[in-house]
Amino acid sequence: MRVLHGRPATPEADRRATADAHHRTAETGEPALRVWRPHRQIAFGRRDANAEGYDRARRAARERGFEPVERSVGGRAVAYTGTTLAVAHARPIDDVRRGLDERYDEAVDQLRSALSSLGVDAEPGEPPNAFCPGTHSLRVDGRKIAGVAQRVKQDTALVASVVVVDDRREIADVLAPVYGALGVEFEPETVGSVADAGGPDDSETVARAIEDAVVGDREATVDRIS
Repeated sequence: MRVLHGRPATPEADRRATADAHHRTAETGEPALRVWRPHRQIAFGRRDANAEGYDRARRAARERGFEPVERSVGGRAVAYTGTTLAVAHARPIDDVRRGLDERYDEAVDQLRSALSSLGVDAEPGEPPNAFCPGTHSLRVDGRKIAGVAQRVKQDTALVASVVVVDDRREIADVLAPVYGALGVEFEPETVGSVADAGGPDDSETVARAIEDAVVGDREATVDRIS
């Protein structure tokens, strides 16, 4: 498995780095993994971009110091504060019609195992009106701390996750007006974090635990991107 460390200087270059890793997996068949802290931003999904209030939502993000960007994986808008983690696991597949649920379940189990190693007892489940609502999430005491999405192409699947390490209040505060503009129901109190659940507030510690859980017993080659 190829493991990528580092972050390019701009959000655009950062997105290209993940796309390049995905393309390389398609060409070589070698899985690739990134666990990193994206730039401070609101990443909007495709449904958001087609919503009537999209322009207002982008303004609300900018007014609060978050750069609005668009992403190809996942559903509704996600906030990255600078401590929030993203996970991108590019995997070769044999058949686009098979394995979707299994990959989701495996990703949730890996995140749960990583968090458990850090003292966080998370359980699968989605609180009502949570951020980036989906059916593959982890929660602690009714608050969502992680969610998983997936994008499947002909030869590869990109399994992506977001993990709130700290700053849950800042995430709730920016997503409230953003979701309001988009017409998406949202309850700010459903935002949780690893730190509030009793785990560390250091993103690097959480990132390495997730990386270890995904790599497992496989041999890994670490490449640095910049």
